[in-house]
Amino acid sequence: MARIAGIDIPRNKRGVIALTYIFGIGRSRAKEILVDAKVDENIKVQDWSDDQIASIREQVGTYTIEGELRSETQMNIKRLMDIGCYRGIRHRSGLPLRGQRTKNNSRTRKGKRKTVANKKVASR
Repeated sequence: MARIAGIDIPRNKRGVIALTYIFGIGRSRAKEILVDAKVDENIKVQDWSDDQIASIREQVGTYTIEGELRSETQMNIKRLMDIGCYRGIRHRSGLPLRGQRTKNNSRTRKGKRKTVANKKVASR
């Protein structure tokens, strides 16, 4: 198993697909990395030579990925919450923040339904 950026990438997959297992690398960036490293994107990871792995590691090192990217994202969200902007308030209250309706949907953000009982009428 090849280890790049602290992640074990699967050996039996093509290079482009295998690199997407690293957080912060998608298909287009994976293709870009392999072109810069001069590695064919259709070759499986198990067929990579040590020189190719080293050049791929070097190319991957130029991007913000994994832990550093996760912490940067969290810091951006925390900044929005601290300044109290609309998006920050929506993050804080766990509601969708890109204009979606919340009456019927948005269960992913709001969580499992919490049933509210009807108000009981006092008998005389």
